Amino acid sequence: MMLHLGYPSYFLIILGASKLLGVIAILIPKFPLLKEWAYAGLFFTMSGALISHLVLGDSFGDIYQSLILLILTIVSWYSRPENRKITSGNLLHIQTRDFSN
Repeated sequence: MMLHLGYPSYFLIILGASKLLGVIAILIPKFPLLKEWAYAGLFFTMSGALISHLVLGDSFGDIYQSLILLILTIVSWYSRPENRKITSGNLLHIQTRDFSN
């Protein structure tokens, strides 16, 4: 599939590792800023996959997997609990946390 999309085969390893690390970051407790970056990475990966398929004119059978994962990423990000969302109030707390201990 990657060669069909015009990407080198080693790109599969990079994408696989980044997806795995992103899911781990989302599932582990705490680290809200890391979770935001993981969601952003998954969003860009899945939207890039969807756009790559659309540009090549692939059938819906080839596109639906990327579309479903993109939708699940958006729904997961939007429906996360309030204490895991970054707001202007808790962003200052995250940025000034003392990690020297």
